[in-house]
Amino acid sequence: MTEHDPAELLPSERMQGQVLEGEVTQIHRGHRYADEGDTFTIEGTTLEIVDVTERTLGDLTDEDARAEGMDDLEAYERLLERAHDDFEWNDDSEVVRHRFEPVE
Repeated sequence: MTEHDPAELLPSERMQGQVLEGEVTQIHRGHRYADEGDTFTIEGTTLEIVDVTERTLGDLTDEDARAEGMDDLEAYERLLERAHDDFEWNDDSEVVRHRFEPVE
């Protein structure tokens, strides 16, 4: 088990706040940033990575988008286009989902 800096996994302070509010419970990244059982702490709240799954962008659903704080998959796609230079949605692009929960 490794303790991570939350900024390694969560790219913005805004998103870290959404995690604390329970609005964000997972994040997809271009590669694996943590393993199941690893933890990170935001403002005194420790969260554990409970699932790390390799997927493709084509696997994502509206439910995934909502778990990342977006209204739907279309809004999530627009966010990725704004956040990454030269980003083009490709259903075959590989991503890694990191799901996390607060540690009781």
